[in-house]
Amino acid sequence: MGLTVVTGANRGIGFQLTRLLRERGESVVALVRSSSAELDALDVEVVTDVDLSADDLSVVTDAIGDRPVQLLLNNAGLLRPTSLESLDLDSMRQQYEVNTLAPLKLTAALLGNLGAGSKVVHITSRMGSIADNTSGGQYGYRMSKAALNMAMKSMSIDLAPRGISICVLHPGYVRTGMTGHNGYIDADESAAGLVARIDALSPETTGGFWHQNGERLPW
Repeated sequence: MGLTVVTGANRGIGFQLTRLLRERGESVVALVRSSSAELDALDVEVVTDVDLSADDLSVVTDAIGDRPVQLLLNNAGLLRPTSLESLDLDSMRQQYEVNTLAPLKLTAALLGNLGAGSKVVHITSRMGSIADNTSGGQYGYRMSKAALNMAMKSMSIDLAPRGISICVLHPGYVRTGMTGHNGYIDADESAAGLVARIDALSPETTGGFWHQNGERLPW
């Protein structure tokens, strides 16, 4: 079995995903800017000083080497409030770098490690759904996640001939630092649902957009 690679694994949903996947016996590589006491306590390989917004991701490719990757889990994300009244373009660009370009760059960087049966999963948000947008606002976050969804769709078509399955998953409204600890569910519950969706992903279902609870979400 190949490696499981998780970004943003030091806290919140990323940490809970890392914990669950390791507890069931997977070999996990956690990619983080800096580690945490909780992550250090897990029996996983931690790669620090990872800046996913950088053009050079050699810190990751050097750490992975030629080892096969069974699951690439692009979880790291950034949310900064933006509205028409306070249109912070620098903040919007930062969100685009982290939420859209980083998963695309990392997947491209590790493409040689992925093979038939591998899965690439991007944690998105239903806030990136055009059909589901009934409240407006949050321009930077919504636009960056909508762009991620489009990137995933193209990726799923491009990598289908290689037997690599791709999807985007919405974790739910989760009580984490990103949401100011507001939300409907805790990170461990969200992670359990996400793992169930990852397990169900196959070449027959590649290219889909799901809620962690199993609901198919609109584009």
